[in-house]
Amino acid sequence: MRPPRVPPQPAARSAAWPVGLLVALCFTTLPLFLALSLGRPSLLDLWQQMGIRVTVHYDDETRPSEPSDPPPERETRDVLLGGLLSPDIDEASCRSRYLSSLYRAPSPHSPSPYLVSRLRKYEALHRRCGPGTPSYDKSVRQLASAHHSMGLAECSYLVWTPGNHLGDRVLSMASAFLYALLTRRVFLVDMARDMAGLFCEPFPGASWELPPGFPVQNLTRLRRGSEHSYGNLLGAKKVSNEDPAGVRSESLPSYAYLHLAHDYQLPDQLFFCDDDQTVLGKVNWLVLRSDLYFAPGLFLVPQFEDELRWMFPAADTVFHHIGRYLFHPSNKVWKIIAGYYTSYLAKFDEKIGIQITTLAWNPVSAEAYFKQITACTIQEKILPEVDPDAASTDYEAAATSKAVLVSSAQPEYAERLKSMYYEHATVTGESVSVLQQPGAGKQPQNQKLLVEMFLLSYCNVSVVSGWSTVGYVGHGLAGVKPWLLPPPPPRNQTVASPPCVRATSMEPCFHAPPSYDCRAKKNGDLGAVLRYVRHCEDVDDGLRLFD
Repeated sequence: MRPPRVPPQPAARSAAWPVGLLVALCFTTLPLFLALSLGRPSLLDLWQQMGIRVTVHYDDETRPSEPSDPPPERETRDVLLGGLLSPDIDEASCRSRYLSSLYRAPSPHSPSPYLVSRLRKYEALHRRCGPGTPSYDKSVRQLASAHHSMGLAECSYLVWTPGNHLGDRVLSMASAFLYALLTRRVFLVDMARDMAGLFCEPFPGASWELPPGFPVQNLTRLRRGSEHSYGNLLGAKKVSNEDPAGVRSESLPSYAYLHLAHDYQLPDQLFFCDDDQTVLGKVNWLVLRSDLYFAPGLFLVPQFEDELRWMFPAADTVFHHIGRYLFHPSNKVWKIIAGYYTSYLAKFDEKIGIQITTLAWNPVSAEAYFKQITACTIQEKILPEVDPDAASTDYEAAATSKAVLVSSAQPEYAERLKSMYYEHATVTGESVSVLQQPGAGKQPQNQKLLVEMFLLSYCNVSVVSGWSTVGYVGHGLAGVKPWLLPPPPPRNQTVASPPCVRATSMEPCFHAPPSYDCRAKKNGDLGAVLRYVRHCEDVDDGLRLFD
């Protein structure tokens, strides 16, 4: 592997003294200027916009009143997550943006200064080129009228369109946004009806939603083999990747569809090849559909490698940072999340999230899976054993307490675990309270899943079914390495051995990576190409980033 290029550096030393003088003048005159300028941003706001980490300390008299406030003992908070978030979005419009992190332990994973810088530059790009701007209107008109790409356009775009359920969508959106960052494209979301009202706008002063009237019709019907899919364009000789540097953008179609769903095949998988990225970089509009966390595949593209390492010096923090930047539940959803946390989870010393997913292609009995869950949690000392001969103790008198939040479409797992700890005392004397996800059957499905993912992200320990994208989102936002439950053997009562394994990374798994090794120009093991990309513990052929 070649050594990485050095990231962009400041100006040479010879130019340092005028910059230093300018900075000194700013910091000495700015407070007076701000004091005389009503309606302008505060010094705190400007420091935060400059990427300076700001920690806010409130005392009891000055702390603002906030509904569903977190526990009062947490009086210190880094409201911008080390500069990850911009301060330019009003707190009242998106309460979760500034309050959600208070329900988690402070993250030990700080975003790199380069990532913070790239996010601020992206936000400026989105304000300049996003919906409602002259640049966007011009690009849409050209897209509607042109048979070919528009040449060297001021702005280029990536439109994400949904597939499968919300866990898959969140992971693919995070991957798509990372791709937009790498390629300097404006990231737009074709917001499906069942996603309306779930998330706040993540970018200050602009919307990420694709406006009505987009010239490309029926985006959700795009599939493998569609006329404008990249694989089909290559097969029909409408696009050539044989001489990527020589391809003129005017010769390319007005848009290309990127099919990166679980059923993709060659040549759509060539998306992860360097030459094909050079060609795609000359197409102004890209439409992407995926149900995969394909971020690990972007690390396999040589032209992205340096930029990714500058943004993520620790490769296993990609979703942790991108997810906390991009996804903020709307005020309506946040009210449910904060209310449940305050009422049920806040008082416990330790919070354990157990996310159980059964797979249609691997049917197993609830009895066998429950045995596997209890074998894992007791063997790894996540939960204490019970004494079958002793009745349950008084929970109020226990020295320590644990909450177990069980998330599953099948309520019997929570009910059986609750019964076990309700009827019998633990051998350690700890109290264990088993909680179920709120509002089962009473909320829209995607709202319920979003609440579930965020509540799981407030747990200190994570136990997750293999393949579970809802579980991936929960522990990825939390920044913890999960215990993964491998799928038990199908159609029998045998417990998997071992019952669970600790993941080497908090990153989600890329379930269906390509089989083609672009560097070797043949099929190969992509888990052996880079030292920070390896196979997943729960999906043999999958890829996971690790540090």
